[in-house]
Amino acid sequence: MPMKRILLPMLVALMPAFAQAEGVSGNLVLYTSQPNTDAQQTIDAFKARNPGVNVTFVRDGTPKILAKLSAEFEAGQPQADVLLIADSVTMEGLKKEGRLLAHEKADVSAYPAGTHDPQKFWFATKLITTGIAYNTKATFKPTSWQDLTKPEVKGQLVMPSPLTSGAALIHAATLTGTMQGGWKYYEALKDNDAVAGGGNGDVLKQVAGGQKLYGVIVDYMPIREKAKGAPVEFVFPKEGVSAVTEPVAILKSTKNPDAARAFVDFLLSKEGQELALKQGYIAAHPAVALPEGYPAREQIKVMSFDAAKALADETKNKAAFADIFGQ
Repeated sequence: MPMKRILLPMLVALMPAFAQAEGVSGNLVLYTSQPNTDAQQTIDAFKARNPGVNVTFVRDGTPKILAKLSAEFEAGQPQADVLLIADSVTMEGLKKEGRLLAHEKADVSAYPAGTHDPQKFWFATKLITTGIAYNTKATFKPTSWQDLTKPEVKGQLVMPSPLTSGAALIHAATLTGTMQGGWKYYEALKDNDAVAGGGNGDVLKQVAGGQKLYGVIVDYMPIREKAKGAPVEFVFPKEGVSAVTEPVAILKSTKNPDAARAFVDFLLSKEGQELALKQGYIAAHPAVALPEGYPAREQIKVMSFDAAKALADETKNKAAFADIFGQ
């Protein structure tokens, strides 16, 4: 038998193995709310494992990313393959609209139940918690959410508004759904002359600068600034903290589902989660250590949160906050 006839079937049989060895390839477009440096680090680490994929990204705040996506959906030309944005409520909205592609084979066995979407349409990558920051010149050191309603804090508290900050909206939904009295807690904050407006960056600026002594803020901002010498401390309140999870999801309209699944798999892997640690965040993976300046993982209590319920209550929650704070 001619050698050509022997070799041809062998080559055909080996083709799947060769394809697998080469890995995924092609173009991948990421829309993300990560800071530019973090986004580039994430892409570089992914490409080191998947050199055949050309990744480009668009970076903006989650509301602007959603506005851009909505316009692209309307035009019938969505550009993104993968989303890596601030919160699960936004992902629940896209899931409800049928915009996401489930990654049914994603390995989430290392994660506690409830970390990711049960139907595997989106996956948590981090835990960015909201707690209390205070200026070191403050004589009263809060340890709980209820402390912010005390006379010692009167007129000295600033917090982001749920009308402009996704993390603040999730925080409000978490606290009012968990703490006794619900929205009465926010009424007590208002009675104590708390100020709400802007985002977490503005809160940090005011507390670090001493314009206000106390702030409600995401964890990594004051912890990083303290390491640089800023006069701030961060408290994980004893009742627990709310958290956004910076979830990742694949758009149903992706042009490269294999590369998109590989990107999700990388973020969920131990290597991908250790990158989150290097960037200074609490990784969602329970076996990954916490960054310097954080307490042990078991000392951080995360309050329960239902993303689907928060999505259903979003309009009602915004209206309740606006009614209390006159916004």
